[in-house]
Amino acid sequence: MANDRKHDMEQALKRQREAFTASRPEPMSMRKDRIKRAIALLKDHGEDFAKTMAADFGNRSIQQSMLTDIASSVGAGKDALKNMDAWAKTDRRKVQFPLGLLGAKAEVRYEPKGVIGILSPWNFPVNLAFSPLMQVLAAGNRAMIKPSEFTERTSLLMSQLVEKYFTPDEVTVFTGGPDVAAAFSSLPFDHLVFTGSTPTGRRVMEAASANLVPVTLELGGKSPVFMGRSADFAKAGERIALGKMMNAGQICLSPDYMYVPEDKEGEAIEGVSQGVKNMYPTLLDNDDYASIVSDRHFERLNGLVEDAREKGAEVIEVNPGDEDFSNANQRKMPLNIIRNVNDDMKVMQEEIFGPVLPVMTYKNIDQAIDYVNDHDRPLGLYYFGQDKSEQEQVLSRTISGGVTTNDVIFHVSMEDLPFGGVGPSGMGSYHAIEGFREFSHARAVYHQPKIDIAKLGGFKPPYGKAVEKAIATMMK
Repeated sequence: MANDRKHDMEQALKRQREAFTASRPEPMSMRKDRIKRAIALLKDHGEDFAKTMAADFGNRSIQQSMLTDIASSVGAGKDALKNMDAWAKTDRRKVQFPLGLLGAKAEVRYEPKGVIGILSPWNFPVNLAFSPLMQVLAAGNRAMIKPSEFTERTSLLMSQLVEKYFTPDEVTVFTGGPDVAAAFSSLPFDHLVFTGSTPTGRRVMEAASANLVPVTLELGGKSPVFMGRSADFAKAGERIALGKMMNAGQICLSPDYMYVPEDKEGEAIEGVSQGVKNMYPTLLDNDDYASIVSDRHFERLNGLVEDAREKGAEVIEVNPGDEDFSNANQRKMPLNIIRNVNDDMKVMQEEIFGPVLPVMTYKNIDQAIDYVNDHDRPLGLYYFGQDKSEQEQVLSRTISGGVTTNDVIFHVSMEDLPFGGVGPSGMGSYHAIEGFREFSHARAVYHQPKIDIAKLGGFKPPYGKAVEKAIATMMK
């Protein structure tokens, strides 16, 4: 079965690459037409997608899905339409003196790479396929998408709709389990985008390396929150609660743990707890609060909490409606704030990806900075506080994919900021001009004038005084 699918994918890739080659040079109007069709697909079927995602999760707010998956992907398409002419402009570059005077010219052209593979995850199944797709199309490429098997209904709907709005040589979708994903990763694409966990990212990169396929990896990691003493703990708590409870914490940029001043720990925890209570008076029958995507993931999260408890942590369950979760058969989990954590606990070793929030304390901010620097570089980093010099200290002494100050996650929703990780949290980025260039080949072009530059520069044998003079000039 897997071999048949692999053959189908190889044929699809061959068809797309042949169509890509035959259509060059393709006008910008064609690229724009594809983006407009992708936007139309989302606008026409946004509600269908949102309902399907709710069915896949067990419960997921229709409004949240419209916001995080549909509207945001439409936004990425509109941003590309507005800016792609400027992004695609040829860059004039300088040539060394005196070549310019003699008529030599240099430029960089941003050209499409060809066929780009997109491996998208389950947590924002539409956004994390369509948001990169908009830029892949803007750069003039074709695309093959392999969505997650965890959101099976959404993946199937995506496959059916893409077939309606695009020809198979433009965009195509392949659904299936890990065997299909593994075969997909091993195809000789011109570029491959993967969003998911760091361990899977390693396997994807390894598979891609056999064909020297360049990769963009959007991974995760433990995104820290620095709470400065100057923070407004009530306001900060609500913002952290919003970021941690949206999609039930199943967000790669979700705040993973909080680092707070020792003497403010109670205030920080109270701020987050109160934030949860303000937004979610109840959780079980509340459509605004998402379920955990699968039984396996639900058990893993509960295991993290139990492991911490057994190793001496204090678990504070934020349960605003005082509900009984033990018999609820819907994979809903209240926020578990975890105090007195240490690095022996799994909750401090793995990316959490759910409503569990460890809290660590510092005597001075340097402790928190040193801790973050001693661990893998995170995808996001958050600082709360009004102390600008402390904020600058945190930013200039740490490294992370992106940063939001006085809130969490928001940097990803800015169209004109590149989104990506660094080190174990990923490589490469998309969004903005950086995304367009990620999916383009920067092709250097040099135009030689009529004059015999090689002779003039002394580069032609037999070597003599002219070459010595050229070397002396270059070495000055």
